[in-house]
Amino acid sequence: MKKIMLLLPFLLILTVVGSAFAQSEIICSSTTSTENSGLFGYILPLFEKKTGIKVKVVARGTGAAIEMGKRGDADVAFVHAKEQELKAVEEGFFVNRHDVMYNDFVIIGPVDDPAKIKGMKSAAEALRKISGTASFVSRGDNSGTNTKELSLWKKVGIEPKGQKWYLEVGQGMEKTQRIANEKRAYTLTDRGTWLATKDKDKLEMVLVLEGDPVLFNQYGVMAVNPEKHKHVKYKEATEFINWLISKEGQQAIASFKDALGNQLFYPNAK
Repeated sequence: MKKIMLLLPFLLILTVVGSAFAQSEIICSSTTSTENSGLFGYILPLFEKKTGIKVKVVARGTGAAIEMGKRGDADVAFVHAKEQELKAVEEGFFVNRHDVMYNDFVIIGPVDDPAKIKGMKSAAEALRKISGTASFVSRGDNSGTNTKELSLWKKVGIEPKGQKWYLEVGQGMEKTQRIANEKRAYTLTDRGTWLATKDKDKLEMVLVLEGDPVLFNQYGVMAVNPEKHKHVKYKEATEFINWLISKEGQQAIASFKDALGNQLFYPNAK
């Protein structure tokens, strides 16, 4: 009994420390593509097991995810619009930004390809051909995908907003694909979401354009600046960033594949 009494304070300390370790949590504002593809469901348990830090993901368009970090409502942002990211870092809202991985954007559409764009090499010219001859569904949410899409319209001098054939839905990538499927329309999506959801969602669509270098899709991670928001968990956010760009984190990303064995993201942290 005496030994047990002597051990009680020690056991209490271990319980408190262990509890604090297990309950450490950060908020990651991220894109719907990383969530819809299943990437987070695969890599986060590995990070949590190693560090004891839980990562709560809030998935939305990249623009909204960056704004969330700017307000101090997240500890770290994992997004894919590099120009926006670098601007936010320059403005002092984020620090410690790194490239993490990449995949690419593709255009998907109805099986019969009414605009006849299959086989084209230029994504921008394909959109020009779609305009007025078929329907196009846009995320319309200031996401990284939406930003890329609008840059393609700009490249061919077309303002699609307000056109009868152009529908902005303000939804994440998976829902946008479903709507495009229902409308027998085209849309721009990231390859990861397409591969991970096309069979699950029973989409009657096909990939009609890929391979244009302009469709390269870089993902980056950055911590919310603690000098802007003192309450953020910068130490834990940095641990997450360091793990993502480490050999272990990069291997985890590389090993994430869909049910058919397709690699969805390619690590490229420097």
